[in-house]
Amino acid sequence: QVQLVESGGGLVQAGGSLRLFCAASGRSFSTYAMAWFRQAPGKDRECVAAISWTGDNIYYADSVKGRFTISRDNAKNTVYLQMTSLKPEDTAVYYCEVRAATIPTKHFQTYDYWGQGTQVTVSS
Repeated sequence: QVQLVESGGGLVQAGGSLRLFCAASGRSFSTYAMAWFRQAPGKDRECVAAISWTGDNIYYADSVKGRFTISRDNAKNTVYLQMTSLKPEDTAVYYCEVRAATIPTKHFQTYDYWGQGTQVTVSS
């Protein structure tokens, strides 16, 4: 059974940093695209960052460019999201998602697996 487990969320002051982790199990995701999405109350789920299986095709939302970094370790079936210079508007539940294809997209409907999410709260 495929399972994605996110961790690393929490409460941080504006300007602070957090590192999110997503551990995948149940099969190998080494050739699949992976992504981080987020959803704030009353808002649509948006793609924050996505990465191809080789790591050479990466997407960032404009709102996080220069502040967030996505990376992956295929040997560990893990994807990371390093978040710096956090802002109150980054507050959301962050979801790890996996797409059964090598190329990532920014559309959550194209992803096949997702976790339960981890809460990130940035105080001003």
